[in-house]
Amino acid sequence: MKKLRVYLDTSVIGGCLDDEFSVEYNKVIKAIKEEIFILLISKIVINELINAPQKVKDILLSIPKKVIEVVNINDEILQLRDNYIDAGVVTEKSINDATHVAAATVARADAIISWNFKHIVRLDKMKGYNQINLLNGYGILTIVSPLEVSVDETNNN
Repeated sequence: MKKLRVYLDTSVIGGCLDDEFSVEYNKVIKAIKEEIFILLISKIVINELINAPQKVKDILLSIPKKVIEVVNINDEILQLRDNYIDAGVVTEKSINDATHVAAATVARADAIISWNFKHIVRLDKMKGYNQINLLNGYGILTIVSPLEVSVDETNNN
């Protein structure tokens, strides 16, 4: 079976320091390390982690390079991001959040996983992002929090 390709935004990687969410966080990271999922990250994630605590950076560094795909931010992603903003899904203040969703969409991720319940993992935002995706010829992007990710540890499918 084909491995699922999941885009993690910065909130999931940074979630390692939050005791409240550590179980869900560890489940997602463990699945990536065990090569159940392929990790997609963009240059936005990398840039947002520059000033993060070393413990957070170490999480990303602990993931085997062979399961990481870096999504380069290109004109297609920027145009889709701008379409989200122009449609009022989010405002310019949330440009990085819109870029994460656009990067996951253009990269054809199976899902984007985020703790951002204000600008990404929220029903009205999901609907808005996916309406713009469909209007622009993309498919529907599955948007979930780590709470919604389950892994069948008995047979990895």
